[in-house]
Amino acid sequence: MATARPVRANELDELLGLYQTLNPDDPVLDPGDVDDLWEEIVTDDDLEIVVVEHDERLVATCVLSVTKNLTRGARPFALIENVVTHEDYRGEGFGTQCVEAAIDRARERDCYKVMLLTGSDMAWKHEFYENCGFDRDAKTGFTLDL
Repeated sequence: MATARPVRANELDELLGLYQTLNPDDPVLDPGDVDDLWEEIVTDDDLEIVVVEHDERLVATCVLSVTKNLTRGARPFALIENVVTHEDYRGEGFGTQCVEAAIDRARERDCYKVMLLTGSDMAWKHEFYENCGFDRDAKTGFTLDL
């Protein structure tokens, strides 16, 4: 049985391994080099890394970032980023479970919307996000790489 939950502080190594599946061309991070950043991440109340654990292994993850806001009745909004399911576990519902858990957490935080961008043009990824409830036609997204 798979469980969606917040990442634990002692799971950095496993999370970094999962992120290599997301961006294989990224430089491999040494956990010791990001200890301070990791501490900030796991103690940040407005940032939550959601993971799905199956067979004592992290098989999917996404990041939920909640932003305070002075519009929409001062309700916050959320952004989901870094969505990845380990290649060996795709198609089994773990990614959906992870994204849905993040959306549930955004609802609990009274967010008025959740946004998600993808840089992929792969149709199956777009269908995945639409099946999670996202509307590709609701907004136009722009990014600026720095």
